[in-house]
Amino acid sequence: MAKPMDKITWQEIETGSVVTEIGNARQYETGSWRSERPVVDAKLCIKCGVCWLFCPDSSVKQAEDGHFEADLVYCKGCGICAKECPVGCIKMVSEEG
Repeated sequence: MAKPMDKITWQEIETGSVVTEIGNARQYETGSWRSERPVVDAKLCIKCGVCWLFCPDSSVKQAEDGHFEADLVYCKGCGICAKECPVGCIKMVSEEG
């Protein structure tokens, strides 16, 4: 009988194994990997949702006012949202400053 995934050490994982369970992505707070983060200028934002559409991590969320913002717990800072924004309202800024 196989061990549950939470009881296996990395040394016991066989090459080519799938080590994730379906639907567990939300438990990994991947935002700590980021060196830059997106900042939205709400005055320029047209609320089109292109940033949401192109985000590979589904970390862009729509706020109650209709503007979009990154969920920094999960945003990895790839910058795709800023690159795809048709009005240029998203700028990537350094996490350090």
